[in-house]
Amino acid sequence: MVRPKPQRIAPAEPARRSRTHGRSGNPAKAATGPALQRRPATLGDWISGARLRTLPLAIAPVALGTGAGVVAIADGPWHPTRAVLALIVALALQIGVNYANDYSDGVRGTDEHRVGPARLTGAGIAKPKQVLAVALAFFGLAALAGLALVVITQQWWLLAVGAVAIVAAWFYTGGKRPYGYLGLGELFVFVFFGLVATAGSAYVQALDVNLEAWLGGAGVGLIACAVLMANNLRDVVQDKAAGKRTLAVLVGPVVGRVLFCAFMLVPFAIAVFWALFYPPAWLVLFGLLAALPACVIVAAGRSTRELLIALQLASLTALVYGVGLGLAFAL
Repeated sequence: MVRPKPQRIAPAEPARRSRTHGRSGNPAKAATGPALQRRPATLGDWISGARLRTLPLAIAPVALGTGAGVVAIADGPWHPTRAVLALIVALALQIGVNYANDYSDGVRGTDEHRVGPARLTGAGIAKPKQVLAVALAFFGLAALAGLALVVITQQWWLLAVGAVAIVAAWFYTGGKRPYGYLGLGELFVFVFFGLVATAGSAYVQALDVNLEAWLGGAGVGLIACAVLMANNLRDVVQDKAAGKRTLAVLVGPVVGRVLFCAFMLVPFAIAVFWALFYPPAWLVLFGLLAALPACVIVAAGRSTRELLIALQLASLTALVYGVGLGLAFAL
């Protein structure tokens, strides 16, 4: 009886560990391999890549800062053109940073671990250079609107503020050591999408920044931090595997959920303080109708879908808070 020769089974190739930390954002330096391109990006893909649900984070500080600026100029006229230009700067920066994150995370390989909505670069829907070009175009639009504000106000030092804001937007996930990978994302979001955006919007109106702008900016900045925390809690396992050390990864999901609730609720204590001086600010508390469910979802929810809903509720809260408190100041 002839026995068949046993077949030799080749050992499985060990999985390659993703090394994201320390890579540059240059697609030429990204890992080579078969092209990811599956189909041409549609208009809907590009609109999705702009992440419209984050745009309230740009609108809120401008609305709040404009209202605070109206208080600062007292009986003088407010300047709608300046408010519109400030809004263009904020929106263009927000969209630009969204595309820049898509590009940088995609070429690093971080989005290979992603469980949320597909990204243009990571999913191979668009070429990295195309996404980078769109990001730079929006940064350029923000720079042009900011330059117009500088010319109108003759405050040339604001050019430095705008340049720092664009640099901060790029290095969130770009460059060799992005600060978003070091747990500093919430800090920079608080500073630039809270304090700087609100105080800047007030300053271009009145050439002064009052306490309303600083405290209001702190409130809207904290809600922006909550939006980022919800996003990072959703991806905490995948980010950890990819070497992306967000604040949620560093402190863990439990502490991250506590921080989310604090980021969401502390701003309403600020609103109560201002309501003592501006009675219409009591209406801002209606924002709790979105903030409290978001806190409950984050505290008890675990699925990607639940945390996405919490993120959307947090963005809505930011819009209600910023516009509501801004109107309370202005009226």
